[in-house]
Amino acid sequence: MGDDWKQRLNQLHAGLVQRDDPAELVTEADAVDASYRYPHLAVRGPVFGVAVQDASAGPEWRVLKPIVDGMPQQARDALNSTLWFRAKDDTDDPAVRRDLLAAVAVLEREPVDELEVRGVRYRVVRGDEFARTGADGLEPPRPTDPEPADRSWTGRHDAPSKDVGFTLDPALDTPGLMTSALKLGLRDFAYSGARFPADVRADSERAVTTHPDIALLPVGFGVAERGEKGWRPRSALMPTPHDARRMLYDAMTESWPMFHGFDEEEKAAHARAAEEFKATAHANEVRVGETLYRICRTERLVRFGPDGPEPPRPSDVDSYGPMKMHPTMDEDGTLHYDD
Repeated sequence: MGDDWKQRLNQLHAGLVQRDDPAELVTEADAVDASYRYPHLAVRGPVFGVAVQDASAGPEWRVLKPIVDGMPQQARDALNSTLWFRAKDDTDDPAVRRDLLAAVAVLEREPVDELEVRGVRYRVVRGDEFARTGADGLEPPRPTDPEPADRSWTGRHDAPSKDVGFTLDPALDTPGLMTSALKLGLRDFAYSGARFPADVRADSERAVTTHPDIALLPVGFGVAERGEKGWRPRSALMPTPHDARRMLYDAMTESWPMFHGFDEEEKAAHARAAEEFKATAHANEVRVGETLYRICRTERLVRFGPDGPEPPRPSDVDSYGPMKMHPTMDEDGTLHYDD
């Protein structure tokens, strides 16, 4: 461990003791307990999003589009749409619109990972998603993980991502001694093992040198399923444990029966289990037959180098390429639907 990190951890420990904040101390104790109960890290794989650096607002990189996509091209498409709608709705200046549309045209043709528009840098960034594991599987939410004020189970369910606007900065003060220690431990993390292709391992090892610093994204929560072949994710990432519970309930009672063509017996079994799950309010598991569903705690890291967050690697795979996504727009804002 470098002297700078030793000094930083010592400072965090001293500050924690001096503040004598009961809530902070309980959260830290919770993290320590989790490190014993779930001592291993299970890597799900890469995730992608978009970050922005606006020179007029400072040197920081901030998340523009949540870092949750499974392919770089999905993030490029999200950036394409963002710039197109800014050209359509956010300006009446033809010169500004022209510059935004020029960037859109590039994204329609090329799999670019960085663009600059009027002094603002947009970058497709790469992260890694992982969860803690222990003897009983993936880590569920911790007692100290924040819950939303409204824990309803009905009505519109629109949980905003905590990623948007989040500052990506390895030097940003990280709450908690255990979280800072995790960042330190992840600096040397690289893919290993035969299940990863050679080019993926090589890119991962190279990134340890080219992008040695670590920024952690907000913790998320999702649904995982344990079947005969182990655990697999079954949902998108949600900002709180209750949002993930609500997603699981809705899936079991609405979307899964429709998408998977459940017969009446399967529908009834899932409906009964969903109601029992809902009745317990804070449950993190539900079983249907031989299948166990669990609300799991998920973490993500983004590597940083001298020029900012890591972009996609050469070995990151896309299943499709750039395309035209929106109607042609003139610099005066007129749309042409027949192009």
